[in-house]
Amino acid sequence: MRIESINVGRVETVRRGDKAMQTGICKQPVTGSVQIGVEGIPGDAIVSTEHHGGPDQAIYAYSSDDYDWWAKSMGIDVFPGLFGENLTIRDMPSDMTIGDRLLIGEVVLEATAPRIPCDTFAARMGDAGFGLLFRRAERPGVYFRVLHAGEVCAGDTAMLVQCDEHDVTILDLFRYKYRVQHNADDLNRLLEVPIAERFRVAIESTLDALS
Repeated sequence: MRIESINVGRVETVRRGDKAMQTGICKQPVTGSVQIGVEGIPGDAIVSTEHHGGPDQAIYAYSSDDYDWWAKSMGIDVFPGLFGENLTIRDMPSDMTIGDRLLIGEVVLEATAPRIPCDTFAARMGDAGFGLLFRRAERPGVYFRVLHAGEVCAGDTAMLVQCDEHDVTILDLFRYKYRVQHNADDLNRLLEVPIAERFRVAIESTLDALS
């Protein structure tokens, strides 16, 4: 795997109909070395802190190969940072196991959650129906926590260290968000792995509702 682009956003306004939203989703590639810390990239704007950012979702990465799919299958003009990712990575798997790690020099990232589309994302794409397209595509990208901080640069090699302690994947979590009916065994399986805290709280709430 190779880092094709490192992307950082500032606070901007996007519109959906008459609704204006401030967001940090409009990320642009940067040059040179960039520091990655436990809270992400310093200076990268995170506006909706209820849903984004924090130690368990410090870095969002998207696969260049999945961008190629969007361009070919959906006719979308793609470019690094379009989906709001911090790292655009060539050859990154679409469906990683929770707990898989990426080693980029001294930086160690651990997969924790998928991206879930929202109204701001749809506004960014200029398409009110894009959330449904994103859901059906099942190419959500990956959120990571930072286990070891350090500097990265476009062109750096990333090595995947697979987690062999369980088989809960990014797509398992992604599909959970859209499932209408749940059972306790499936939910407990998701809770046994190092998922992002926001997902843990949501799953625990779903589990409690079954009681």
